[in-house]
Amino acid sequence: MTAQNIYDNLDFFAGYSPLPRQLRGLDGAPEWPSIRAILPTVAGKRVIDLGCGFGWVSRWMRKQGATSVLGLDLSENTISRATADTNDPQIEYRTVVLEKVELPPAAFDLAYSALTFHYISDFSRLVRMVHQALAPGRELVFTIEHPIFMAAVHPHWIADEDGHKTWPVNRYAIEGERQTDWFANYVIKHHHTIGTTLDTLIRSGLQIFAVEEFAPSDEQIAQTSELAEGLERPMMLLVSARR
Repeated sequence: MTAQNIYDNLDFFAGYSPLPRQLRGLDGAPEWPSIRAILPTVAGKRVIDLGCGFGWVSRWMRKQGATSVLGLDLSENTISRATADTNDPQIEYRTVVLEKVELPPAAFDLAYSALTFHYISDFSRLVRMVHQALAPGRELVFTIEHPIFMAAVHPHWIADEDGHKTWPVNRYAIEGERQTDWFANYVIKHHHTIGTTLDTLIRSGLQIFAVEEFAPSDEQIAQTSELAEGLERPMMLLVSARR
């Protein structure tokens, strides 16, 4: 299956670029404090950033003392932006199809990915590749769109017969391709249950250390009221694992 390069769709990219997390970087990502809490020490480590986007995390990793960072992304648009915004010879960006990526064994001490793996059709292959690319005892930390959020019938709440907010979930146990409209028509994602996601890590030989179904804090909701929906249904799943 050929990966969908939605980020190089002009309509999608025009809608995606002004998002707070793209304009403000990590400060615009409400889940970032929770991610930092499960990240290992970065100093002295060789990092691979899978789905690096505009390079916000790649640059942050270097500021924390990472020895080197390799950022991979399918989109030429995002790689061009990341390259333009980066002035560091120890950060390298490459345009790569993650479903087909080949990585050298034990070449990295930390693999990181933010909101990318739910676009991957063959998640199992990628996890096996990441496992062998990590040095023994080293970590994978990633975030994905929560499977319950992805399986929702509606992108927004609807009222049940009693007037309560509800987000009906559609075919949660049926895994595979899902299509949605998000800045462009027919954006393709790949749905896996939480069980399948975690079991895939275990079967690859990784040991799971942390799993968080991210929910915004009261302070974050006070600043951005739209985040309150995250208390009704989880929007993101955060996972830390170790080889």
